[in-house]
Amino acid sequence: MAEETIFSKIIRREIPADILFQDELVTAFRDINPQAPTHILIIPNHLIPTANDVKASDELALGRMMTVAAKLADEAGIAQDGYRLIMNCNKHGGQEVYHIHMHLLGGKSLGPMLSRLD
Repeated sequence: MAEETIFSKIIRREIPADILFQDELVTAFRDINPQAPTHILIIPNHLIPTANDVKASDELALGRMMTVAAKLADEAGIAQDGYRLIMNCNKHGGQEVYHIHMHLLGGKSLGPMLSRLD
């Protein structure tokens, strides 16, 4: 069984967070260390450690993450100019909290996705 994370406590509102959306499937809140003017984390309410652990039964929650991202981007006024959605997986992918989460970033030009390796 996967271990509980800080996100589990945010979902249950045991620790403070600027929660922007919550329903039975997902929770969205502002990142405490924003990397862009708008930086929101969207997480499933049940613990899925990494993208490698996603099951067919998780499809409804993952789909809801996408629709909530679009809703929050619109509400933040960044939908028209554009935004980036990022989900990291494991150490080399940059994952820091092992409860999958989508980063919604926008509010400025975000530049290229990755630096060239040459």
